[in-house]
Amino acid sequence: MATLFISDLHLCPSRPHINRLFFDFLAGPAQQAEALYMLGDLFEYWAGDDDLDDPFNAGICAALQELSGSGVPVFFMAGNRDFLAGEGFAQAAGLSLLQEPVAIDLYGTATLLMHGDTLCTDDDAYQAFRAEVRSTEWQQAFLAMPLFRRKSQIEALRRESEIQKRIKPSQITDVSAAAVLQELTLHRCTRLIHGHTHRQARHDLVVEGQPCERWVLQDWYETGGYLSCDSSGCREIRLD
Repeated sequence: MATLFISDLHLCPSRPHINRLFFDFLAGPAQQAEALYMLGDLFEYWAGDDDLDDPFNAGICAALQELSGSGVPVFFMAGNRDFLAGEGFAQAAGLSLLQEPVAIDLYGTATLLMHGDTLCTDDDAYQAFRAEVRSTEWQQAFLAMPLFRRKSQIEALRRESEIQKRIKPSQITDVSAAAVLQELTLHRCTRLIHGHTHRQARHDLVVEGQPCERWVLQDWYETGGYLSCDSSGCREIRLD
């Protein structure tokens, strides 16, 4: 058996092909997994746990609940698009919430799990925005708004985010090598698995004289994919 990792699916009603891939993944490969870790941006956005009655959201949660009910432990770490997913979402989906970062023993390899946006330390504007929206004060004020107003604001933020991604140099929106080294050293891990950057790859590096690896998970914009890890190591598997 293997442990599976996915991130950056950005599920939403306007992308039915990707949604179907996700449902097929849950009914297929994920059923044979030792555990499933979802490392952020499962949804295109999450406006709050009071949106669980939305038919699309309810369908995703029901499918995850079915997987966890079959005996596969499911873990979720929030991303920059769905950081408002809380205990209500966790209960509806039958999963466990993880706080970033998390270090696990993955078949004998100390492995650090992150969404990855905190590693993009060269993007000062984004890090300042992230700090604001992750604060308790901001979230309390935002969640106090009517749901329709929250969704309207999120749509505006998404449009602005797309503009910023087009004008920012690519190196700013990628992870910082120094941040990666710092996290691996701090948590005494030799493997890092993360998403966020949409730049799927395996990177080899050396931390304090020790060989390490960094896996960047695939996004699900064109097709799907997951990282499968067992005692022999990790490999990327594409879903077509």
